[in-house]
Amino acid sequence: MPEPLLQVRGLKVHFPIRKGVVLQRQVGAVRAVDGVDLDVHKGSTFGLVGESGCGKSTLGRAILRLTDITEGEVLFEGVDLAQLKGEELRRRRRSMQMVFQDPMASLNPRQSIETIISEPLRAHDITFDNRRVRELLELVGLPASAASRYPHEFSGGQRQRIGIARAVALEPALVIADEPVSALDVSIQAQVLNLLEELQDRLGLTYLVIAHDLAVVHHVSDEVAVMYLGSIVEQAPSDALYAQPLHPYTISLMSAVPVPDPVVEDSRQRILLTGDLPSPANPPDGCRFHTRCPFRQETRCDDERPALREIQPGHRAACHYAEEILSGHITPREPDEALRAGVA
Repeated sequence: MPEPLLQVRGLKVHFPIRKGVVLQRQVGAVRAVDGVDLDVHKGSTFGLVGESGCGKSTLGRAILRLTDITEGEVLFEGVDLAQLKGEELRRRRRSMQMVFQDPMASLNPRQSIETIISEPLRAHDITFDNRRVRELLELVGLPASAASRYPHEFSGGQRQRIGIARAVALEPALVIADEPVSALDVSIQAQVLNLLEELQDRLGLTYLVIAHDLAVVHHVSDEVAVMYLGSIVEQAPSDALYAQPLHPYTISLMSAVPVPDPVVEDSRQRILLTGDLPSPANPPDGCRFHTRCPFRQETRCDDERPALREIQPGHRAACHYAEEILSGHITPREPDEALRAGVA
């Protein structure tokens, strides 16, 4: 297999917690991303999924160096971006672009669409003319006449198409799409996802798609990683992960997704997570999911943090009992039983 386009090794992003008006002494840190490893191969789509607050967006921004990295490596085309500064980092960023979640917030309302789309070209001193802007608009399914208009004149789906046009203007190798359809109506989401797939085939793009919608990630991704409290807890090819999740958190997420077949929906087990998401400033000892885990076993889960390890070929999970879950030797507790066991 060829070398991955993007390799992340031991990536940590910690935000300091300071106390005191004058001295601003650091008394702790929010561990937004806490030791992430992942590989993204050229021409593929890597999906990153998890509930709000798990660190997905911070990870995406750290990869692009939009957020400072506390520790670790981000190897893009073999070069560690964590070590780059100034002009050298700026040149590398030409090959990496981002599509943001809220197209209205990410587009300058005072600028015309032509100015917005051509901004990356100007920033990197690339000679262009109006024809290039029209080509980009047509590439994302908008008329050339849109160039003279402003963001407020477009719908949410059209604004996201403008954001995508801006992202591909420099012909990047990697595009990080942070919740690219979550702010859109359901009827528009499929159109934008289809556009991303068309552009990938046409331009040879590599995607890192960040989302909390499991159906969206399954639809677009070749490989999927599940994040919980700053760490990846499961990673596998998309079809394998959705067919047989092995981490209790992933299993719980999957059980919450409705199935359009009423017979199947009535017969399957729904797993309800107990308790609240722990604070990333004070994560629990042992397995970070053990305070909410319906499969929790005493002592080991509380005291020993599991490593992300291969359970089946290409399928990794950070759970001490993944093999037992796979074989059916361990089954989830009922919510009231979990509460009595102290899982709250």
